[in-house]
Amino acid sequence: MVFIAIAVRLTSPGPALYWSDRVGKDNTIFKMPKFRSMRIDTPAVATHLLDKPEAWLTPIGSFIRKTSLDELPQLWCILKGDMSFVGPRPALFNQHDLIELRTAQGVHKLVPGLTGWAQINGRDELSIPDKVNFDTTYLNTRSLALDIQIIWRTFHHAIQSKGVSH
Repeated sequence: MVFIAIAVRLTSPGPALYWSDRVGKDNTIFKMPKFRSMRIDTPAVATHLLDKPEAWLTPIGSFIRKTSLDELPQLWCILKGDMSFVGPRPALFNQHDLIELRTAQGVHKLVPGLTGWAQINGRDELSIPDKVNFDTTYLNTRSLALDIQIIWRTFHHAIQSKGVSH
């Protein structure tokens, strides 16, 4: 992680970490760190809402996003209890459509995860309703065996950069 932080700092101005307000269990807001893959002047919206998201990437941003290395600082949130290894990915504070659909389905009761059922079934390629359907399926079928399967498949998807659109 030290090497990634140094690489981020050497290739673009600004801090190595980006802290964003995310929605956690019971729709509470917490601060979630990521290695910064976007320029410091990027609007605070979901990447799919940016016009030409690739234009906002730092020189190594695409690489650390496709390999999911930008997610490693979230291990801090797992240690703190704000996140778990597996669960629905935490929504941005301003993703009202996602938050509303998850709340209606009871998904907001889950601790958000570093990876989840939606991530291994499409990730960035999924629509908001499809993500919520996968999150709801996870809510209703959670088990240790499923969590192990999700972690295993996440590892393989990260190596292949599968499901990452930018």
